[in-house]
Amino acid sequence: MSILSARSLSVRFETPRGTLQAVNDVSLDVNERETVGLVGESGCGKSTLGKALMRLVPAAEGRIFVSGQDITRLGSKAIAAIRSDVQMIFQDPYGSLNPRHTVGKIIGQPLSVAGWKRADIKARVCELVDKVGLPQAALDRFPHEFSGGQRQRIGIARALALNPKVVICDEPVSALDVSVRAQVINLMKDLQAETGVSFLFISHDLSVVEHISDRLLVMYLGRVVESGKAADIWPAPAHPYTAALLAAAPVANPKLARSRTRKTLQGELPSPLNPPQGCAFHTRCPIAQARCHEERPLLRSIEGHAGRQVACHFDLVTHQKTPDLAATETSYVSA
Repeated sequence: MSILSARSLSVRFETPRGTLQAVNDVSLDVNERETVGLVGESGCGKSTLGKALMRLVPAAEGRIFVSGQDITRLGSKAIAAIRSDVQMIFQDPYGSLNPRHTVGKIIGQPLSVAGWKRADIKARVCELVDKVGLPQAALDRFPHEFSGGQRQRIGIARALALNPKVVICDEPVSALDVSVRAQVINLMKDLQAETGVSFLFISHDLSVVEHISDRLLVMYLGRVVESGKAADIWPAPAHPYTAALLAAAPVANPKLARSRTRKTLQGELPSPLNPPQGCAFHTRCPIAQARCHEERPLLRSIEGHAGRQVACHFDLVTHQKTPDLAATETSYVSA
């Protein structure tokens, strides 16, 4: 069953230079007890999509559903009731916690807003601190007294306070050291196994997404260009952009890393103020042909690959037997 859904969701911002299309016609589902990874370069619209799903930025078009209820146009009072089902962990563990509040007050604030009694709030906060691996003494301390990893644990505890059905994680470990990232990821997996919460995990770090995601959505310039089970996409990406992202991911085995052929993906991410005509990726794509310059590919199912979709005229799965296309599949990385 889908806990969080979007249908044809678009987000636009008016700027002095024109209209910026941050999210363009995106549809997605996050099901029960599932982690969906959302990946792409900085500036592709990942974080904006996450905020739109939380109703923190307005949607220009499309609809958002939580447990089947359309929340797209709900007023502030009605949307407040939905917050208990959908929570968010923010990217910056330093800026997302109120420096004037103690940890106990930060974690307990969602419960207070929801009308919980003081005694129940205290018991729940103590329980949450234990779950995220912090000592009870932390409750009377302030955020500046903790490390980045500890602060992110506080953010996780706050997000889980109301037993949400889904948590949107916006780059939750990008500001942390590598060793601390592993601890936080393992904590999130343990909490999911224990509570059944679902995650929409937004990240540009493929090595992190690989270890936590059941399904994968790849965004480029505001659109989803590939989706499917992570176990299917990882060994055989369909979109050239996905192949570039995966090729750029670090390899733990030094011998294997040295043996990889790495050709840099040329060009910068085009401006969403003036996206290219046709396929938005054609300006950087090593397999682009004349059709790609003129016709934008729609997101379509890949025949014979259940649950997989790609927005490419000449995808690497369908055309894997074509030498000039398949040869480039894993031979380049993102600059």
